[in-house]
Amino acid sequence: MGVNGGAPLSWSRLERILAGRKSPTPVPVDHLAAPVSRRPASARPALPFAELHAVSSYSFLGGASDPEVLVRRAVELRLSALALVDRDGFYGAVKFAEAAAGEGLPTVFGAELTLGDRILPVLARGPEGYRRLSRLMSDAHMAAGKKGRVEYPPVGEIARFLGGHCVALLGHEWVADIDQAVEAFGAGNLVLEYAVTMTPEDTDRHEKLDECRRHGLRGIVTALPAAATRQDARLAGAKRALSRRLSLGEAEPDLHPMGAPWLRSGAQIAALLPGRAELIAGAVDLARECAFTLDLVAPDLPGWRTPAGHTEMTWLSDLTQERARRRYASRPDGVRAKAEKQIAHELGVIGKLNFPGYFLIVTDLVDFCREADILCQGRGSAANSAVCFALGITNVEPISAGLLFERFLSPDRDGPPDIDIDIESGRREEVIQYVYGRYGRDRAAQVANVITYRTKGALRDAARALGHPQGSADAWSKGTAEPPAEVVELAARFKGQPRHLGIHSGGMVICDRPITDVVPVEWARMEGRSVVQWDKDDCASAGLVKFDLLGLGMLEALHHMIDLVA
Repeated sequence: MGVNGGAPLSWSRLERILAGRKSPTPVPVDHLAAPVSRRPASARPALPFAELHAVSSYSFLGGASDPEVLVRRAVELRLSALALVDRDGFYGAVKFAEAAAGEGLPTVFGAELTLGDRILPVLARGPEGYRRLSRLMSDAHMAAGKKGRVEYPPVGEIARFLGGHCVALLGHEWVADIDQAVEAFGAGNLVLEYAVTMTPEDTDRHEKLDECRRHGLRGIVTALPAAATRQDARLAGAKRALSRRLSLGEAEPDLHPMGAPWLRSGAQIAALLPGRAELIAGAVDLARECAFTLDLVAPDLPGWRTPAGHTEMTWLSDLTQERARRRYASRPDGVRAKAEKQIAHELGVIGKLNFPGYFLIVTDLVDFCREADILCQGRGSAANSAVCFALGITNVEPISAGLLFERFLSPDRDGPPDIDIDIESGRREEVIQYVYGRYGRDRAAQVANVITYRTKGALRDAARALGHPQGSADAWSKGTAEPPAEVVELAARFKGQPRHLGIHSGGMVICDRPITDVVPVEWARMEGRSVVQWDKDDCASAGLVKFDLLGLGMLEALHHMIDLVA
């Protein structure tokens, strides 16, 4: 299709089209709203069924629906439980857990492990299974040495590592290796997965799985949903085509007839797979065996090595008092007296909230910068703290300025304090690598930033998925030509969806034990950086403490100026 040579399409008009607002040439996008069942709840059969192989939009370029949308739809369908099984990670686990808790929906946590050209879906049996699966995936990401790749050990080693705390689902792809799988995992840790894909191959595949029952394996049925509803199935299909660098037309032979499967109720599954009630009941039983709430015990901060006879609190107190004498030496007597009283008050609050380790870690980071001749300073509400000023974290003297400490920290505030440290941008990497070196890469990692589709990227990928030339896609994304309605409609579905993981501007988490007990870690795009699979909000929800190390160009400019005039 050629590029429209007419008047350029304005951004305001393009935004109106994507948002579904009225315009001179309206594009019907009303159906983009979250779908609601058209049948009243009382009319829906309540046949018990648990979907144990759902993937979300956090299977990047794999699923079409956010975890929260999947949960809402599962509740509408009266599912007994739902398993989130995204590819090689727990990217959406916190959002899934929080949404399900709000709806009272039992949750199962798992992942699809990429083993060459096959996947091995694995479900955790409780928190220990979750921890082991998290570590397994993290090790696979880190072993690959590059973002976007995984290297798992052989199946036998996977089974030994999981140690019976997880259940593996074997689809038709594993029939040829069923003997080896049973030997590795044991029959009690394997389940045959009868997928209902609405394709002619289902019958043949199910018959092959039936032959595997000779090993005493139980079976379950799944719909393999990559979308919450049928309306979102095409988006999932488009993403899966793009992941293979194909258009929907080129990938069509290998895709679901509607693009991708979607969530089904128990009654719908029974209609699609008549005479196999034991597989539906098997899914409910397995869900009951594996379901748990994601009340993870978050790691603590690393214990500080204090001198003999000191606790973290007494050492922080002594260090603060010693440095305060130097910092306030030139201040008027009245200010020094007020500072002494204020510091005693602040230390009392810090001790009551059990945060001395946090302040010792921040002080250590600032001390490292000073020793390495790296300009840095704390900013934000930390400037309201006399303790922060005394320790050298901030350079604003709060007593003379009349600043309120409770704006920074108070007994009524939830969570740890938040001290952002500005570092001259050209040398921030030295500080980040210092953190990795001091605490270990398994106990320190950067926080992720989930990159989502915006207008340009959504238009470009929608055009690619629909088979349009690159030149047309570029013109439409730049607003120099008007895209066809089909491209706009699909782009509206892409917009706001997770695309991939980036790195938070400065957040790092530091723990007293492996972070992978809670969340997998993977390589970032930037060399030497590793990142957790959660954004800052998910980390906070799970209780992981974040330290912000922010690059500031002005500090670098000041350092150059100081060197020039020195």
